[in-house]
Amino acid sequence: MEKKKALDMALHQIERQFGKGSVMKLGENTNFSVSTVPSGCLDLDIALGTGGFPRGRIIEIYGPESSGKTTVALHAIAEAQKNGGTAAFIDAEHALDPVYAKALGVNIDELYVSQPDTGEQALEIAEALVRSGAIDIVVVDSVAALVPKAEIEGEMGDSHVGLQARLMSQALRKLSGAISKSKTTAIFINQLREKVGVMFGNPETTTGGRALKFYSSVRLDVRRIETLKQGQDMVGNRTRVKIVKNKLAPPFKKAEFDIMYGEGISKEGCILDLGAGLDIVNKSGAWYSFDKERLGQGRENAKQYLKDNPDILQTIEQKIRKHYNLSVDAQEEAETEQAE
Repeated sequence: MEKKKALDMALHQIERQFGKGSVMKLGENTNFSVSTVPSGCLDLDIALGTGGFPRGRIIEIYGPESSGKTTVALHAIAEAQKNGGTAAFIDAEHALDPVYAKALGVNIDELYVSQPDTGEQALEIAEALVRSGAIDIVVVDSVAALVPKAEIEGEMGDSHVGLQARLMSQALRKLSGAISKSKTTAIFINQLREKVGVMFGNPETTTGGRALKFYSSVRLDVRRIETLKQGQDMVGNRTRVKIVKNKLAPPFKKAEFDIMYGEGISKEGCILDLGAGLDIVNKSGAWYSFDKERLGQGRENAKQYLKDNPDILQTIEQKIRKHYNLSVDAQEEAETEQAE
């Protein structure tokens, strides 16, 4: 009894000092369902295990150059905006293409963009936006371009060992709590570097030290695996995403999709591949058919047919979502509950 009384006094004092809810029993915190921002690719939503990028978490997207990292992030921004959310893009690389972003479905008139001069400035802007509680998704492109102020003000050949890693470590310590409280999806795009003198194992590593690897709830490895051709013309890339870390669902799942030049992720390609894999879409030789209706001969023709017939595309998508328990209604309900 005395222990219980002492604990009650301690809890009362903690709540008076730090506010109600600062300590609670885990079972009382019933808000377990993680609401998400869809990725814009159903195959990737399924691989992530939660139906999209989780809110209130840090996500790292890394991979080689021109693999589709920024495209994946821009699709997430477009989906957040479609659901009535507010998005911010911190363009440290100074390379954001508004025409391409618009083609991907991003409402560029409502997108907040910052092109900071230093890494400190970029991360302070990100922190201010997150702490406002009004931003649903913030993308930092990229960690490699977050140059510390001391490096910018120094000479070209000066050595600045560990400065960027220290900057990232400090920023993430400050950001992680604010991101969780504000339910903001924070996406950090990162580049690859080679470790020197690695004889065995993978010599690749990401920039900015190890802090981001620890603080990230989800890490995506994006790779271009082949070039898509139409006749002699190159029209897009086949991209593979591997979920190398996932704190919310089983990791190491893979997603493959088409990124078409000037258009972004091919929704029709995602639906067609998933449908064929689940036998919702029948594939006989080179012919694709659905519900006794022929979609076309060859993958590209079937994709075009689905593009021209959005009602059939929607029907196939609903069947896939039902199979994976990713109903749109359930997603909306989870988001409504989270808001309440």
